[in-house]
Amino acid sequence: MRLKQLHIKGFKSFANDTVIHFNEDVIGIVGPNGSGKSNIVDAIRWVLGEQKSKELRLEQMADVIFNGTKTRKEAPSATVELIFDNDRALLPTEYQTVNISRTLYRSGESEYRLNDVVCRLKDIKSLLVDTGIGSNSYAIISLGMVDDLLYDKDDSRRFMFEQAAGVSKYKSRKKETLLKLNSTTADLDRVSDLLFEIEGNMKTLEKQAKRTRKYFELKEEYKTLAVQNAVRSMQNLKERYKKAGQDITEKQDTYSAINTEVLAKEAKLEAEKKQNLEQELNVGQQQKELNDLVAKIRNLENDKNLLNQKITFKKQSLTNADAVLTESKVSLDLLGEELARLEKLIEEEKQVEVQLSAKLQEKQTELANARQVQGSARTEFETKTKHIQELQKQLFDVDKDIAVTANHVSTLKSENQRSNEEIRTHKEEHSLLDQDLAALSSKFKLAQDELTALKERETQRKQQILEAEQQREKLSDELGRVNRTLDARQNEYDLLKSMIENFEGFPESLKFLSSQWRKDVPVLSDLLDVQEEYKSVIEQYLEPYLTYFVVSDVSEAGEAIRLLGGAQKGKANFFLLNRIKSEANSTLSIPLAKPAIECVKVEEKYQALLSYLLRDAYIFDGSLDDFKYDREYDNVNFLSKSGSFLKTRFTISGGSVGLFEGKKIGRKKNLEKLETIIKEAEEQKQKLGLELDKVRNLIIQLKGSDKSLELDQRVMDIQKLEQEKTRLNVSLENLSQKIKDGEARIIRNRQQAEELEEKQRALEVDKISFKRELDEEEQSIRTNNADLDQLTDRLNKASEAFNEANIEVIRQQNLLTNHLKDRDFKQSRMAEISDRIQSETNRKEADILELEQAENHKLELENQLILVYNEKNTFQSALNANEQNYFSARNIISGLEEEIRVLNRSLNQYQVEINQLKDHYQEIKFQINAIGDRIYIEFNVSVDEIMNQEVEETMADEELAQKVEQIRHRLNNYGEINPMAMEAYEEIKSRYDVISLQRNDILDAKDSLLQTIKEIESTATAQFMQAFEEIRSNFINVFRSLFTEDDNCDLILLEPENPLESSIEIVAKPKGKKPKSLSQLSGGEKTLTATALLFALYLLKPAPFCIFDEVDAPLDDANIQKFNRIIQKFSERSQFIIVTHNKSTMASVDVLYGVFMQEMGISALTPVDFRDLKDDPVMAAAMA
Repeated sequence: MRLKQLHIKGFKSFANDTVIHFNEDVIGIVGPNGSGKSNIVDAIRWVLGEQKSKELRLEQMADVIFNGTKTRKEAPSATVELIFDNDRALLPTEYQTVNISRTLYRSGESEYRLNDVVCRLKDIKSLLVDTGIGSNSYAIISLGMVDDLLYDKDDSRRFMFEQAAGVSKYKSRKKETLLKLNSTTADLDRVSDLLFEIEGNMKTLEKQAKRTRKYFELKEEYKTLAVQNAVRSMQNLKERYKKAGQDITEKQDTYSAINTEVLAKEAKLEAEKKQNLEQELNVGQQQKELNDLVAKIRNLENDKNLLNQKITFKKQSLTNADAVLTESKVSLDLLGEELARLEKLIEEEKQVEVQLSAKLQEKQTELANARQVQGSARTEFETKTKHIQELQKQLFDVDKDIAVTANHVSTLKSENQRSNEEIRTHKEEHSLLDQDLAALSSKFKLAQDELTALKERETQRKQQILEAEQQREKLSDELGRVNRTLDARQNEYDLLKSMIENFEGFPESLKFLSSQWRKDVPVLSDLLDVQEEYKSVIEQYLEPYLTYFVVSDVSEAGEAIRLLGGAQKGKANFFLLNRIKSEANSTLSIPLAKPAIECVKVEEKYQALLSYLLRDAYIFDGSLDDFKYDREYDNVNFLSKSGSFLKTRFTISGGSVGLFEGKKIGRKKNLEKLETIIKEAEEQKQKLGLELDKVRNLIIQLKGSDKSLELDQRVMDIQKLEQEKTRLNVSLENLSQKIKDGEARIIRNRQQAEELEEKQRALEVDKISFKRELDEEEQSIRTNNADLDQLTDRLNKASEAFNEANIEVIRQQNLLTNHLKDRDFKQSRMAEISDRIQSETNRKEADILELEQAENHKLELENQLILVYNEKNTFQSALNANEQNYFSARNIISGLEEEIRVLNRSLNQYQVEINQLKDHYQEIKFQINAIGDRIYIEFNVSVDEIMNQEVEETMADEELAQKVEQIRHRLNNYGEINPMAMEAYEEIKSRYDVISLQRNDILDAKDSLLQTIKEIESTATAQFMQAFEEIRSNFINVFRSLFTEDDNCDLILLEPENPLESSIEIVAKPKGKKPKSLSQLSGGEKTLTATALLFALYLLKPAPFCIFDEVDAPLDDANIQKFNRIIQKFSERSQFIIVTHNKSTMASVDVLYGVFMQEMGISALTPVDFRDLKDDPVMAAAMA
């Protein structure tokens, strides 16, 4: 058997699911202080059933659950699971693998599981018994337990010896046997006492039994004769009983015939009501259809009003479109005329340009000829001529710039004129669109307002439907509640009425007087009106008087008494009102108490009686422990409010309160209250029914006026208007932008024209300067050479003529360009106006089409309205006729109901007669039952047994009655007997015999238990002594292997004559030392001594595994090697799990688990297999 795995989750610092594999012989667990090493040992100890939190280093067991950190939540539970390999069948189970788990929840609940099946801790301990495994066994050793073992703290040394010797189970059996022996001895003493007591009673009962037997024989004779007398009386009554039954049958037949007629009438009535219900439903359906027609008319009228608004808007739109088209056509005609004039002007200007171009060519030819003639002369005057040419060129350039500038200025001014025209046109269009937008906005706002109002009405309608449905549900629930209350109260009323009429719970004498005497004489219980919380206590106090009749005087009471006496119906009690005087009662001030009369109400004439009955009674609102006695209270009767006790001057009674106490008082008063409650409930039911019908009709009417379709149509119309409004806004924005751009262009052209005019003035100044300089140069040339002057003059003239011609051509070209631009503008403007005319024409046609459609739709609506109005009138007429039929049918139903009422009155009369006959019938039956009850009460003989007996004529009636009376007299004078003596004698004798047998059995059991204890002690002593000698021998051998062969040690029983209870002394004397006790040894020597003792126990009975928790801490390097060697030696038989800080111990294990804090407060594990490092020199040095 080996330990395979340990699963830990949520236990102490192991928050995560942690698995430790114990696949090797020696496993080491290492880690820094506080990392959680010992928590692994605690987990094994806990799962094996440790119940003491102190052993787990905890204040309370719930602390084993992981408590959380700053970053992790606390665990909901702690779970530890151990898995064993049961290959050697050390555990008494057929499973090869055994799982033991324990779980503790924060709620305090816990569970153990064995192979995943819920079990008890006792089951686990039974499984592990004599295996050496347990939460407190020698398989789990901590450093503190070494001292406990050495110093024998709490008999821990003996406990381990007993575990190893296997005598723990014998001690447990002995303990259980001793407990049974003590119990048996106690039973024997008790049985002996019983026998002694029974023997004394048996003699007395034997004498009483003989006397009782004689009495019962005489009583049996009396029974036989009394029964015969009763049979004769009952035979006479049976004939009268039969005659009364026949009379009842005849009356019931008549009653059934009338009842059949009533049922037929009621069936006819139901048929009429059903037919009337159909008419009522038809009327309701027609009303609904009429409401639908009214709603349809309202919708059509609304549609018609909308169409009228739409037609008005379209007509206004058409008027505006006609105005725009007229104005646009006028503008288009004017532009056409201007364009024609401009085309003609352009043609003329083009001809002038051709003429000017020809003239410029001619002047250019003349200039070339003049230059050619002057060629020879120019050579001579080249320098001066060149300068003159430059001046001429500069003068030409200036003239050219002046002409271009003037032309550009003219162009800019013309463009400004065109821009002004465009701005004026755009502003006119903008104004028209503003008007259209204002009209459209007005219509849009009107439609929105109507839509909002319609939505509000629809929302109000839905809200009204919701509220009405809620009110309907509320009224239905309330009506159901009222119906349930009414049914409950009616049932309670019927039951209470039946109880009152039949005087249930009252003596037969009261029942008799209530039927045969006066109905108007009340009993006391019917007069009292008591507050509900005090009913039980008042009934308890007045219980002897509740059945008393309350009469005016003795004469009334005498009449009833004579009636009872004559009928042999028993007795009745009476209060005489004329004998009771009204007295003023003095009231005491008593803590927690008040006068009982304050809690009861009666009519004024009965007040004196009530005062007399409750004159000294006080209701105490407290427990019996709260009551404080005072001599002043001697004549006061205290009633507990809860009814738990009743204290008078010399007596006190009390106990539990019955379930039906307080139910007799005030039955008639309760009946009157119930009658009032039922009447109020019926009125409330009728009122709620009317309100519910009203709400249902309102819901039908509201659902019939649905405006959803009209609402959707209004939304679509508003969407169209919004689209049209958006289009107009876009057009207005475009026109506004065009106006803004035109005005900006005018300002820009004006600024540019002013700049050009300024430049033109500067060029004029330059021209004058150049001309003056040219004149001076030419004058100089003329002075030198007249011919040159002449030629120069000719050349100048030619050049001047050429320049003028050229300027005219340029001016003409600029003028033509301006005319062409003006023509293009006019053409563009005409295209825009044509597009606008086309757009307005299309929109006008669309408006005309929509107008025609609207007018056609309007006409259809008007025709539809006429049809609907006609349909409404038809429906109204049909509805009126159906309503008249409905009310006629209601008259027929009323007539049938009246006939049924008359028949029901006849039924009630017959029912009264039948009830009277039944009362007579019941009276006879009552007399028969009275005889039967008397026989049953006296002799326990039922009526059925004697009812059909034959009458024996051996003795006359009078003689028989006389004989019965004589025997009754003898029985009455017989004296006291013990009726249970015979039965008690037989019972006590039987019991005496049984107990005698039990005493003999107990004596046998006691002897058997004593023998068992001797056998247990004998077996346990022999087994313990054998085990002790083996452990002693093993201890010496192991001790010397850990120390030296010369060292002495021993184990000694301090009480060898009583080995099972004797203490065990450890003697350890290392060589060269003579310690008087173990405490004088060093820490290492103590540890080795304890280790030697543990392994001595192991040699006797090896445990499957052993856990050492830092046991090697006190050992030095030399002793640690000895410790490790013995561990390796014994690892062939058992597994060893060692928690250590010692490096040598770490190096000697097969697998090492390192425990560390993965994060603050949470432990984790990492394994290292040293066998993979066996060739490492460092490991080899550590092992050496």
